[in-house]
Amino acid sequence: MQIAAAAGMNRWTRGSAGNASKSDRSGPHRGRHVMLLWIILSSSLCLMVEGQMKISPETVQQWAVSFGKEIAALSARYSGAKLLQKKYKDIEGVVKMVEVDGEELVKKFAEEMEEMLGRKMKSVKRLAEAAEDADFYHEYNETMQFEYYNSMLINTVDEDGNPLPLGGEFLLEENEHFNKIPVNTQQSNIQVPTNVYNRDPDILNGAYMSEALNEVFVDNFQKDPTLTWQYFGSSTGFFRLYPGIQWIPDENGVVTFDCRNRNWYIQAATSPKDVVIVVDVSGSMKGLRMTIAKHTINTILDTLGENDFVNIIAYSDYVRYVEPCFKGMLVQADLDNREHFKLLVEELHVKGEGKVKHAMKESFKILNEAAAQGQGSLCNQAIMLITDGAMEDFQDVFEEFNWPERRVRVFTYLIGREMTFAENVKWIACNNKGYYTHVSTLADVQENVMEYLHVLSRPMVINHDHDIIWTEAYMDTVLFNSQSQSLLLMTSVAMPVFSKKKETLSHGILLGVVGTDVALKELMRLAPRYKLGVHGYAFLITNNGYILSHPDLRPLYKEGKKLKPKPNYNSVDLSEVEWEDTEEKLRTAMIKGETGTMSLDVRTSVDKGRRVMFLKNDYYYTIINETPFSLGIVLTRGYGGYIFIGNVSIEEGLHDLLAPDLTIANEWTYCETDIDPTHRKLSQLQAVVLYLTGKEPDLECDMLLLQQTLFDAVVTAPMEAYWTALMLNTSGMDEGVETAFLGTRSGLLRFQRYTGIEKRTAKSFLTSTDKENMFTLDHFPVWYRRAAENPPGKFLYYMPQQETRAGRIAIATTAVTVTVGKKTAIAGAIGVQMTLELIESRFWAIAAQPNDTDCSNIEGTCPLRCDSFDIECYVIDNNGFVLISKQRNDAGRFFGEIDGSVMTTLIRMGMFKRVSLFDYQAMCKMSSHSVSSSRPLLSPFYGLASAFKWFLSNFLLFLLEFNICGFWHTEHFAEASAHKKKGDILQPCDTEYPSFVYEPSVKETNSIIKCGRCQKMFVVQQIPESNLLMLVVQADCDCSRQYPPITMEPKEVKYNDSVKCDRMRSQKIRRRPESCHAYHPQENANDCGGAAVISLSASLFLTCLSFSSLVS
Repeated sequence: MQIAAAAGMNRWTRGSAGNASKSDRSGPHRGRHVMLLWIILSSSLCLMVEGQMKISPETVQQWAVSFGKEIAALSARYSGAKLLQKKYKDIEGVVKMVEVDGEELVKKFAEEMEEMLGRKMKSVKRLAEAAEDADFYHEYNETMQFEYYNSMLINTVDEDGNPLPLGGEFLLEENEHFNKIPVNTQQSNIQVPTNVYNRDPDILNGAYMSEALNEVFVDNFQKDPTLTWQYFGSSTGFFRLYPGIQWIPDENGVVTFDCRNRNWYIQAATSPKDVVIVVDVSGSMKGLRMTIAKHTINTILDTLGENDFVNIIAYSDYVRYVEPCFKGMLVQADLDNREHFKLLVEELHVKGEGKVKHAMKESFKILNEAAAQGQGSLCNQAIMLITDGAMEDFQDVFEEFNWPERRVRVFTYLIGREMTFAENVKWIACNNKGYYTHVSTLADVQENVMEYLHVLSRPMVINHDHDIIWTEAYMDTVLFNSQSQSLLLMTSVAMPVFSKKKETLSHGILLGVVGTDVALKELMRLAPRYKLGVHGYAFLITNNGYILSHPDLRPLYKEGKKLKPKPNYNSVDLSEVEWEDTEEKLRTAMIKGETGTMSLDVRTSVDKGRRVMFLKNDYYYTIINETPFSLGIVLTRGYGGYIFIGNVSIEEGLHDLLAPDLTIANEWTYCETDIDPTHRKLSQLQAVVLYLTGKEPDLECDMLLLQQTLFDAVVTAPMEAYWTALMLNTSGMDEGVETAFLGTRSGLLRFQRYTGIEKRTAKSFLTSTDKENMFTLDHFPVWYRRAAENPPGKFLYYMPQQETRAGRIAIATTAVTVTVGKKTAIAGAIGVQMTLELIESRFWAIAAQPNDTDCSNIEGTCPLRCDSFDIECYVIDNNGFVLISKQRNDAGRFFGEIDGSVMTTLIRMGMFKRVSLFDYQAMCKMSSHSVSSSRPLLSPFYGLASAFKWFLSNFLLFLLEFNICGFWHTEHFAEASAHKKKGDILQPCDTEYPSFVYEPSVKETNSIIKCGRCQKMFVVQQIPESNLLMLVVQADCDCSRQYPPITMEPKEVKYNDSVKCDRMRSQKIRRRPESCHAYHPQENANDCGGAAVISLSASLFLTCLSFSSLVS
């Protein structure tokens, strides 16, 4: 044998070398021996390179064919796939094949959503009318005493066991409709933030007046049982919520929730606005003043939404933009930009002399330019001046840019306890239709910032325009403590409530805002999954192009073991999810409110991004009337084009539906269980059975879905007997076969456990926690989706991802279809889950030639055995993931990580293709450099000094305020105490990650890889009737230095400063809200936070000029 001879020569050479070295030292013919040694070593190296191991492709092919037959027979037997395909083949003559009309479907879904959202709007209108009527007939009482139910104090007692004031007994019961939160559906109760006095006359009068809403809350809920939370947020700060709940404070016993900060309140209270925040960073603002100023900026930012635009300017001796990239422009105040500004504001430092004049000029130029170019909100415009004093003559600035129209309102915030310049700061606001406030402590910030909203709402209030608003998607992590509720995506519909009293008309008094929430998953139930096919889905976007609902929206990330919303979770653009729409044609059409259709070739991933699928998607879209939302649906070419309809009797279908091995998708809506409270604890299967047996005839059920489910139950019924017979034949059962399963297009799932729970490796497979493998509201099971892209009857094998499995398991699955004429629809998928050990045992038994093999006609190593030390054998799937390896830990890993040389060669040879995928919702570790060009942390001493400075300033603040509520309320302290290393902080980023896919036209290949002093041979063979490949690789040649591992790790897409700035400055197409209320002639502009008439103080002005000249 050539290989054996080469190995023998190598051994002889090494021995000779050793002997030669001995004689070299002792013999007299040293030169001859050295020459001889050199010749021997040279010949040895040649033999090592040229004497390459040969792996017989014919042997590997035989193994592949034998193994393919083994696993195909195993999968077919225990799944029963051939029987199921035959059963569906038998009914092809009696079913009707229907083509799915995407245009009709999207139109129907949109109409149903419009009707549902319309009911919510009617409920809100009734609340607004009731609140305004109640206020109209209520006479304000300064000395009112009124006991209301305070949600913090209910059901609590003092040390003596007596109910606390504003508390008392308040009946609470767990309610399925409200995510099992204990509630009182008979009445509402009131929450008051910790920093607002709960017996303030304004609070007591408002609480008394709004008691009238209780009756309307209950009536609304009876008329529309799908309603969730209804509420009234008062402009004085209290929050009336129905149904009533027990409010849980944070770990410090504090309630920071203020309804006036919520997006639904702010959007309903004001029209869209352009805001330029101007902050004084001169030397006089140091210490506590700067802390208050930063908190004021952050609070203003929190009052802005995605229909608003903003920029921030800092001034001292000169004017600078907090974000230089945003110079001279306004940017959308979405969550992303607001959080970005907050990071930059934290880096502000004081220095120099405050010269506000240039900053005001720059602000007016930004706003004027935006209006002239048709950018920004094209509605309200405002400048927010935050300073501890204004000493310049700035009247000429207003004359040049704002008078006499006073189109731009100027709001002023005097920071600190010093009142020397108060009159000047008031004058600025009062002469520019704004409002002046004095902010001396952190506790003052919240209330004072809110004043500007009341001013901006005046034109709308005087006009009595009740604009209904819808918010972007959000999660209320402040209002709700339970994870199921707090991480629930929802939108809110809200409406302002005004005072109708004539004596207050010119003041435009906003009483508050009423609203209700809509859980987005409930809205998406109106686009049923079964009508969209295995890869189809529906999605919603806002007028700004942001995702409201999409199956690929990932709003949460893990911090430790806790799930948290991503910082930008509700400002994910459609172009970042449907990223194949590179020209943004789909986005543009939907934003414009158009109705239409388009097609895209897309790359999509399954199995948590590890595997890629290539689909041809048809998109259908339309607007939802009376809302800012647009709806899109996606149907995939191929199996998404048709559905088949068959009929069976209810009796026959019901009999098979009650089989113990059968369940249906509990997240789908077969029957509406949320209307009647007595139905809310029913599972979908229980509700269907009650309806079909006539015990609950009033249930509203989807008759087409029930018809499909009953039909599938009858056709798949023989599988129960088939699986049971196999299980009872214990002597013929292969150990390691655990579960047989099937799923149909109607969400029906059958499975048979061949192994008891105590012996089962995959204990969680097909349980309620195993969302990846179950029918959910968002997707079909992953085994169903993968089978649909594989030829019917051909099994697809894979190992589930590490996090989704319990133990080493493999899944085999195949699609089942129905064909009528030339039209084919997918009926379902069927498969079997086995332990990896079972498949491995079959493989190792095949992949070893016996020692007595006749090697006379075999070229290469013979006998060839995978258990040999110099051979590595693998079975990998069509995405390059290892199923079988001698190293047990390799199972489930990407083959490129194990052997970069072979994977690189396979890619070069075209057997595998690398596909780039992008994730625009990723989270990356924060880079160590700062968010701005401000000074870094220079030394441990500087860090200590900073910490001491923070402690001292906040301790002084505490002493100054004598207000522990304000101490708790500020987020500044929370951030300081929860400080983390920047390297540990995750922030939103864009990533690119690879996926690899096998090219099935290449059935087999072999090659030799040269790696320095050795060569590595490998043979690859497709395993017939599967998605698997067999690799046999020479193991005694290490190529890792020449060929590094190929990983699937995502890489952050780094943008240079110029590109990053261009991306941040880009203004995407958006649809502005239709209404705008920026001006009313009857508005009382003298109500500006100071005296009725304010004039610029001449004496103070001269003093300021003198002081200014002295300083300069």
